[in-house]
Amino acid sequence: MQAVTLVGNLASAIGITTEDAALVADLKAGSEAAFAILIAQYHQPLYSLIARSLNDPTDAADITQEVFIKVFRSIGGFHGDASLRTWLYRIALREASNQRRWWSRHKRQEITIDSEPNPSDDDSNFSLSATLADDAESPFDHAAHAEVRQRVEDALRQIPEAFRTVVVLREIEGFSYEEIAEILNANLGTVKSRLTRGRSALRVLLAAEASPATHSYASSTVFGTSKESTA
Repeated sequence: MQAVTLVGNLASAIGITTEDAALVADLKAGSEAAFAILIAQYHQPLYSLIARSLNDPTDAADITQEVFIKVFRSIGGFHGDASLRTWLYRIALREASNQRRWWSRHKRQEITIDSEPNPSDDDSNFSLSATLADDAESPFDHAAHAEVRQRVEDALRQIPEAFRTVVVLREIEGFSYEEIAEILNANLGTVKSRLTRGRSALRVLLAAEASPATHSYASSTVFGTSKESTA
């Protein structure tokens, strides 16, 4: 019992939960079961984050796999200075950034300005905030949500990457300003400025591409989930 209490106190002191501390300990011990739990818990959100961050989302699956390989190899260097989730997102964004740089050097000439998204892409590849998916909603609401989701995804891809990342981390993933600053290694002022500019750019794009009613619905759906409507 004293050992459990000690682990819990230590976890609280370094900013990670007791559950995360136990999982990290098992990962460091080389537990395959712990690694399977990690993948099951974080694969989908990391995939969604990476897909939104890449110039070519079709590479997201490969990059997500690379993230978990990096995690497996570097878990020994995780000391709990940040939460496990924050640490994982930091690695995911770094790998996505590396892929974007590669894409800029090697694949830009392959992409035309009128490229169409792959119609076979599964909507489950993207994980919007919970308000965009309600299993109990009517067929009309379901269709409206699907349309909003696609409009938001399209608009997100049109705003600068630095702003898009902060909007996704805050509005969709639900990170606090402090956590986002930690993930991006940026100060709070920079995070809040990018969030404000990203929200503004997204609203402008939604207004330009949708009817007033749809724009109002999309804006309230996307931005209404944030704890603070303004930065």
